Amino acid sequence: MKNLNITERRSDLITILDLAGNIRLGDGSAELHEALRLLVEKGAKAVLLNMANVAHIDSSGLGELVSAYTTLHRAGGELKLFNLSDRAHELMTMTKLLTVFDVYDNESEAIQSFNDKSSKSTFSAGLM
Repeated sequence: MKNLNITERRSDLITILDLAGNIRLGDGSAELHEALRLLVEKGAKAVLLNMANVAHIDSSGLGELVSAYTTLHRAGGELKLFNLSDRAHELMTMTKLLTVFDVYDNESEAIQSFNDKSSKSTFSAGLM
């Protein structure tokens, strides 16, 4: 059984990956790595990760997100996150990754951010 299910869809030039399951050491992290590597090879420049159905993320999973961010950035692209669970938001706060990633409450804000040159993280502080 897979630890992480990834569904790819598009909104104009933006690729959205809907993630469901666990992003942790082993299969979940490797599956995400492979999916993002293929997107970069295809020339994707705008990628959103929908984290709404991510049940668990560990340090390996966080490392994979950072690696993906770096890979896309070097290729001239952007990786942004939306729909983080309270726990994922807490982990990203503790590890200071919220200073690296653009994080949004919902898909429409995340999509709009690619059109806004001065986009900032808009995760609601009141969720904690």
